[in-house]
Parts: sequence; structure tokens; C-alpha cells
Amino acid sequence: MTHTYTPPKVWTWDKENGGKFASTNRPVAGATKQVALPIGKHPLQLYSLATPNGVKVNIMLEELLAAGHNAEYDAWLIDISEGDQFGSGFVDINPNSKIPALMDHSTEQPTRVFESGSILVYLAEKFNAFLPATGASRTEVMNWLFWQMGSAPFVGGGFGHFYAYAPEKLAYPIDRYAMETKRQLDVLDKQLANNEFVAGNEYSIADMAIWPWYGGLVLGRLYDAAEFLDVKQYSHVLRWAKQIDQRPAVKRGYIVNRSFGDGPQLAERHSADDFLPFNL
Repeated sequence: MTHTYTPPKVWTWDKENGGKFASTNRPVAGATKQVALPIGKHPLQLYSLATPNGVKVNIMLEELLAAGHNAEYDAWLIDISEGDQFGSGFVDINPNSKIPALMDHSTEQPTRVFESGSILVYLAEKFNAFLPATGASRTEVMNWLFWQMGSAPFVGGGFGHFYAYAPEKLAYPIDRYAMETKRQLDVLDKQLANNEFVAGNEYSIADMAIWPWYGGLVLGRLYDAAEFLDVKQYSHVLRWAKQIDQRPAVKRGYIVNRSFGDGPQLAERHSADDFLPFNL
């Protein structure tokens, strides 16, 4: 059957339309409830969920700690399925109501940082780690970081939504976004054919940003779509994804603020001891 849709002259919000996330998506901003956020004992307070965007920052913080930096943090769960992102405390940190969000209490006045790419750059500059300070190598890392920030919405909100979450499977959007997702995987595959890591021979925030999305896809952890996308043809992406997956800090970061799916879950993280039961 061919489905057709004629848009009305003026769009109106149907609260029941939107598939799995219909109850949390809305066309207006701002808080819907007064909820203060908890604050732990560490200078860095992370409010997040282990989606691909959230995992980026978890990995960065765990990699900083593994490298010997004083980057201890508390990680608090923001359950977007329950609308935690619309609580007043969270909206004060991120007016866009998206995870992750970070508060740095080590500064003279607490500093809010939102958007995963911004958080990665902020932490890299704060600790002088995983991002070259100057020159072409810094620019290359930033190139790939912003490539991910601009490209991933086609993978998540595009391919992932229509392939896995939309209330009805429609060929046109699935084909359109599958084609774009495969094009992006090919871009990454060609880059990794000649480089150990995404931006060259040094592990960086570019890898931390890209791995939860594209590594997750080829490792079969996103949308149950590895076979559909025929990811085995992207051999260089697979090599890189498996290599990153073996890093101890990545194993730890992957489970922080995780409250869904298979495998280990650590809803909140307040010290390294919290990982002991998982034998990572």
C-alpha cells in the first residue's frame, strides 16, 4: 500500500504521534516540573544517560582518570523516558533539555557545559589531554569531532528512528537514511584505512565522540542493524571499533549511567570502587 500525506497549512502537535519517544518529545522548551539536581562530593558533576551521546563523556572522564588526571566525578542518571530532562535543575544546566550536561564546581563560579562535543573540548582543554594544543593535528581532531556532531543526527534521528523506533516501517525514509549511514561508514572506513585512530596516530576526543555511534553500529549494539547495513564490508571501522572496545576506560565508561539493555549497568557512579562488582 502506498501511503500519502498532505501537510496541513499550519502544523499542530499531536501528542500521541512520534513512536517510542512520543511521551518525551514536544515542540516547546523549558522546564515542566521543579526538580533540584543532586550534587556529589567531586568538582565535576555529570547528569546523563548512556546513550551514544552520553557515553562519549563517560569515556572521556574515565580516560582522564586512567591517564592520571584529577578528574574525579559523580555521574547522576537522567532518565529521558521519564522526562527527567525537563526538570528545572537540568534545564538550568542545559536549556536544550538534552543529555549529557556537566557542572564544573572547581571554577570560581560553577561552570555549566552542555552538548557532548562542547563537554569533550572543555575537558580536553581543562586537563590538556586527548586534544593537541595547537597546529594541524589539533585542527584534524576538531575536523572529525565536528564531522561526528553534524553527521550522527542522520544516523540516530534519521536511520535509527525510522528503522527501529517509528510506529510504522516506511521504505522511503529507511532507504534514504540507510544510504546516508552507509556513506558515512565508508567515509570513516577510508580514513581509518591509513590511520590507527580517526584523526591520525594518536587517540583523541574524536575517537571518543565517534566510537559510541559508528563503533556501536558495526559492533551490533545500535538498532540491531549490523546485518541490515552489511557492516562487515567496513573492515577498517571494525578493526578500530574492536580496538577501542578493549580499552579499560572505555569498558568502564560504557556502563556509567546505563539503565537499559543487556550487560553490566551502573546507574550512578561516584568512585572507582563502583566498578568493582563488574570485574572490568
